[in-house]
Amino acid sequence: MEKVFAVWKNCRIFAGKNRNNMADYLLNEHNKEEFPPAHTAEHLLNQTMIRIFGCERSFNAHIERKKSKMSFHLDHKPSRQEEKEIERRMSELIDEDLPVTFEFVTRDELPEDIDPSRLPDDVSETIRLVRIGDYDVCPCIGKHVRSTSQIGRFEMLGTNWDEHERSFRVRFKIV
Repeated sequence: MEKVFAVWKNCRIFAGKNRNNMADYLLNEHNKEEFPPAHTAEHLLNQTMIRIFGCERSFNAHIERKKSKMSFHLDHKPSRQEEKEIERRMSELIDEDLPVTFEFVTRDELPEDIDPSRLPDDVSETIRLVRIGDYDVCPCIGKHVRSTSQIGRFEMLGTNWDEHERSFRVRFKIV
């Protein structure tokens, strides 16, 4: 894997093979500034839900500095014990100090476990993959911390279950 440098400016990411030429890779514009600890926690929570419940990544997420929420389609309402397991696993992953790295691939080089149908219609030919240790890999152009220990403490604020939609919402904050 070649070494690539990335620089953020005005919600846009510029990347290149050396710091003097940041136009080697053209990525989609990004529409907001994230709070990197909460945004990185979003990746961890997505993979945690996949591993515990066998579901897809979140279908609706609002990640903010003060508090965040993510919604998942599940086949059952999680028990209080399962909710505690989510929180325990998130704390464990943060404590593991997993490295957060990225690499650039073309659409044809996407790993098999990444669903290309979830990419935007106007996705660029070059896609940035964010890896969190061996735990998660996901296409993303957002800002992240360098390792999970920089996230802080994950605190689950509450959950909601919508029986009709079979939807489970997790509200959390990073402190």
